[in-house]
Amino acid sequence: MSEYITIKENREFSRIYKKGKSFVSPVLVTYILKNRSNNLRYGITTGKKTGNAVKRSRSRRVIRASYYQLFSELKSGYDFVFVARGKTPYVKSQVVYTAMRKHMKEAGILQQTD
Repeated sequence: MSEYITIKENREFSRIYKKGKSFVSPVLVTYILKNRSNNLRYGITTGKKTGNAVKRSRSRRVIRASYYQLFSELKSGYDFVFVARGKTPYVKSQVVYTAMRKHMKEAGILQQTD
């Protein structure tokens, strides 16, 4: 489980939106759905409301950096879709990381490191 697998197809995003559990914060929305494989897969969406192309790209970079930082602590076998919000391009990656970690903890996906 060392590589990052992305979700690219619209039908996979739609399936996660419909069947997955969502967690909301001011900087990030996270959809989580258990998959049948032993892999972690993720997708990132940034809508026009986020801003122009530069702001959408920054949002994706910040979300990706936070996910990579959290990757080793996650239980395997889940799909994630991260949706950028209006505040996302204006905050540091640590703020997004904190929100993402909180969402994963609420979902019970963080591995126990005792």
